[in-house]
Amino acid sequence: METATAFRSSLAMPSFCNVRSAVNGPDFLRFGSISRVEPAAVKQHPLISHVKLGKSRVALKGRNCTRIQASMSSSSDSGGSTAPIAPLQLESPIGQFLSQILVSHPHLVAAAVEQQLQQLQTDRHAEKQNEEPPASGTDLVLYRRIAEVKANERRKALEEILYALIVQKFMDATVSLIPSIAPSSDASGQVDKWPNHDEKLERLHSPEAYEMIQNHLALILGNRMTDSSSVAQISKLRVGQVYAASVMYGYFLKRVDQRFQLEKSMRILPQGSDDEVLNNTQQTVEQEGGPSSNGAANTFSSVQPHPEVTSWSGGGISPGGFGHGIKSSRLRTYVMAFDGETLQRCATIRSKEAVSIIEKHTEALFGRPEIVITPQGTIDSSKDEQVKISFGGLRRLVLEAVTFGSFLWDVESYVDSRYHFVAN
Repeated sequence: METATAFRSSLAMPSFCNVRSAVNGPDFLRFGSISRVEPAAVKQHPLISHVKLGKSRVALKGRNCTRIQASMSSSSDSGGSTAPIAPLQLESPIGQFLSQILVSHPHLVAAAVEQQLQQLQTDRHAEKQNEEPPASGTDLVLYRRIAEVKANERRKALEEILYALIVQKFMDATVSLIPSIAPSSDASGQVDKWPNHDEKLERLHSPEAYEMIQNHLALILGNRMTDSSSVAQISKLRVGQVYAASVMYGYFLKRVDQRFQLEKSMRILPQGSDDEVLNNTQQTVEQEGGPSSNGAANTFSSVQPHPEVTSWSGGGISPGGFGHGIKSSRLRTYVMAFDGETLQRCATIRSKEAVSIIEKHTEALFGRPEIVITPQGTIDSSKDEQVKISFGGLRRLVLEAVTFGSFLWDVESYVDSRYHFVAN
């Protein structure tokens, strides 16, 4: 119970339902290979048909899907139950279309996405060609409103394309996403009855990135890292905040790891080699003793408020902040060498669509919490729902969240290369 109490008291983080304000706020660090199938393959397949924005239904051979679902029974059993393979419901015509493809023909998702992105590009280009507004005042208001509705439709479609691609990447890795967390019917009351995919999730990251993930886990779980069976009763809101923060950390981690791996392959890492950098940093940490030292460590801490650094530093899980209780790693050393501007750029989520996906996915997973602010400006936790979860379940949640963020970076880059939407 002491560990559970420390866990609850240490996670003083913003609500996961407002990730946008959290990543833009002054006290939170912003964490700013999909197989290609030719579009011809889409047109030749009888299931895939063109989807236009603004239509209320999707022309599909099969029932209309609002949630990504997979049959839990054999295909011959038409009355079998279904279970969602992702917690978030997709609502746009394109999102529902991709939901059906994910369930019935997942190998065609990339081709279907390619076709939809081409159509989005065509629609955007046609709109720019005819963007001269009318002179009349009434017509001008109507024109702007129509343009706003179309832009919102495209943004929503783009978000759901990104989400479908993330789900596909989990499916390709044979990892099932954790379903929406609801009160358990189990006698123990535990909510973490999902399969253990820890080893599969670990293999999705480079060795250097996984070292950083281990540090992230150590800061959250503390001395319960290897204790998978013990159960704690924890605030559902806090667990959701940990999940959202871990998604953002995974996004940031994939971005810097991609840069690290490129420089490593080109043999242009600082100071000649990654081993030299690691050795030099280990000596520096031993001599200077942690985050209060000058140099690269101060550069990192000056822009720090990633939850690893500030939000958990006062809760007893890892006393002393970022420099204590964390093993030296090549990638961490590489990141610590960044100047403040580079670090801030790497730690910023690049698009509004990505921020929205984090918000919606986390809310779909944990539900919308009822947050009451007291007259003193603090959060009233009296109505906060408590959940029973094992430390092994917490580890699984964090690993999935970090991987989700990593995949979000991948698919955002992939889609942006075909339909530019990421701001420079």
